[in-house]
Amino acid sequence: MNSLRLSRRALATAALVTLAGAICAPAMAQAGWPNKPIRMIVPYSAGGGADNAARILAQRLSATLGTQVVVDNRPGASGIIGAQAVAKAEADGYTVLYDSSTFAVNPSLRKMPFDPAKDLAPVSLVVTVPNILVVPAKSPSTDFKVFLERARANPGQVSFASYGAGSPAHLAGELLNREARVSMLHVPYKGGAPALADVIGGQVDSYFANAGSGLGYVQSGQVKALAVTSRERMALLPQVPTVAESGFPNFEVLEWNGVFVPAGTPKAIVDRLASEVQAAVKDPDTRARLVKLGAEPVGGTPAAFAAFLATQTQRWAQLIQANKITAD
Repeated sequence: MNSLRLSRRALATAALVTLAGAICAPAMAQAGWPNKPIRMIVPYSAGGGADNAARILAQRLSATLGTQVVVDNRPGASGIIGAQAVAKAEADGYTVLYDSSTFAVNPSLRKMPFDPAKDLAPVSLVVTVPNILVVPAKSPSTDFKVFLERARANPGQVSFASYGAGSPAHLAGELLNREARVSMLHVPYKGGAPALADVIGGQVDSYFANAGSGLGYVQSGQVKALAVTSRERMALLPQVPTVAESGFPNFEVLEWNGVFVPAGTPKAIVDRLASEVQAAVKDPDTRARLVKLGAEPVGGTPAAFAAFLATQTQRWAQLIQANKITAD
């Protein structure tokens, strides 16, 4: 009888130890995070604006987190392939997503194989990047006012390039069509490089270039900058006016980059990662390298990034519906 009681007591004790271990294991894992390399998935090709900024951030995070942050490019389907890989990854803080503005546009344009709002958790906004309205160096459009006059006088004849339907360059052109009441012709390309090449060559009339990729061409004189899409003038192009100050106060288009993790990632890890991103964009060297790309370092909390995403998603959904934009 006594042995039976001892056996039951031993089983109960073992059960309690097992339960305590199960409860403590996640907390211990969080406390030890990170203890192995972190994979930062960039859902775009190497060498682009998002990839360049991601590598600068990854280098800084590797130093401050004490573990290697490895950039993994997973391009395709307007960023959906890479984002889905993170959405389906284990929520342990070792797989993160470095995405761009397209994240807020895709749900309104494309059939999604996952739910961005439910399957991914925002960590921090990293940078915002204005677009620069550029035209060929020999374009008769000497300034933004003349450009709009040409567009109004020639409906459907003045063209604007983009690197695909729903891209920030495309949405900027569609927003200008709406705000300025013009009818420019959209000419989509498979990437920013061929779009810029055809603007330089004069095959297309204009392009809302990402500042990171277009700034060098402006500075070298290969294209002319007529306006920028941010509320404030760019520090690197102080002589170029904003579209907003040129008579369209509601006009603002900012590309952005931000960090996400799989939904369900422990809050302690999310908060730590957000804190490290904020510290990174405040670091003088990291900040200077991002600014050189034409980006504005921002940072911020998970809650602030979530609010920003909600606003961006709603805004572009309204424009896509109003202008009947499709992904074709």
